[in-house]
Amino acid sequence: MHAEIREANRYLQNAKEILVEKAIRVNGHYEDPKYVKMAGHTGYSGVLVALYALIPKEYRKKRRKSVYYYQEFLTKYDKKMLNDFISIYSILHMSLGYDGVTSTEISKVGLKLAKDFIEKVDARLN
Repeated sequence: MHAEIREANRYLQNAKEILVEKAIRVNGHYEDPKYVKMAGHTGYSGVLVALYALIPKEYRKKRRKSVYYYQEFLTKYDKKMLNDFISIYSILHMSLGYDGVTSTEISKVGLKLAKDFIEKVDARLN
C-alpha cells in the first residue's frame, strides 16, 4: 500500500473516531455539530490526499488547490470517479464540514463513499 493511501485511510479513521468519541450519537443524530464539522473536513482531506497521489508529478501545482483543480483532473481521468468525488465533496465537505448536518445516515454515506474512493485510487496506483 502506498504511503498516501495509508495516510488517507488514517484521515478517514480519525473522522470516524471524532464522530464516535466526540460528536455523541443520539436517536440518529449527532449532538455536537462542531465535531461533525471537524469529522467532515477530516474525511474530505483524506480523499484529497489519496486523489493527489493519482495526479502525475509534472501536473501538480505548488500552491493551494481548489476543488476545481481536482474536478478538472478527474474530468480527463475518469468520469465515474469524478461523479463519486462530487458526491463526496457535497456530503463530507459541504454538508458535514460547513453546514454541520448532524444526521448519522448522511455521515455514514459520506464516509462509505470516501472509503470506496480511496480504495479505487489505491487500485489505480498498483
